[in-house]
Amino acid sequence: MRQLIALLLGALAALGLAGCDATNMKDLKPGMSTGYDVRAKLGQPGIEWRNEDGSVTWEYTRQPEGTECFMATIGPDNILRSLENVLTPENFARVQPGWTRDQVRRLLGKPRSIQKFALKKEEVWDWRLPPEFNAAIFFNIHFNENGVVTGTSRSTEVRG
Repeated sequence: MRQLIALLLGALAALGLAGCDATNMKDLKPGMSTGYDVRAKLGQPGIEWRNEDGSVTWEYTRQPEGTECFMATIGPDNILRSLENVLTPENFARVQPGWTRDQVRRLLGKPRSIQKFALKKEEVWDWRLPPEFNAAIFFNIHFNENGVVTGTSRSTEVRG
């Protein structure tokens, strides 16, 4: 019984956090909000990239349990230029054999998990996608031992 209560409380907390997250995202307006506003609403980014034009892009991932990764681009004037979820079919389709780990991370953000397969000399990164029916769906990127993309795949984990 205690486990069931703990599970229910955890689920409610996750839903509350997701609701707060959606409210915080809605409050941030490109062209109006500042980098200070972004940090006040979303906290410290997971990683920061400096862009050639003087802007910075901050990563806010919801992995491993969420299905989103937001990238906030802040201009050199400290104004929010864009805030977008990068885990989209269009971005997944952009990943091509020959890409590096850094290119993938810059496009899709931190993966949910990284698995190494020594015998295959392969490393696989995955991102959780929105569930379909009673199954968890993952987008996978396969890297060779040199850290270069060799292909992509999808996997499904059926929930019992």
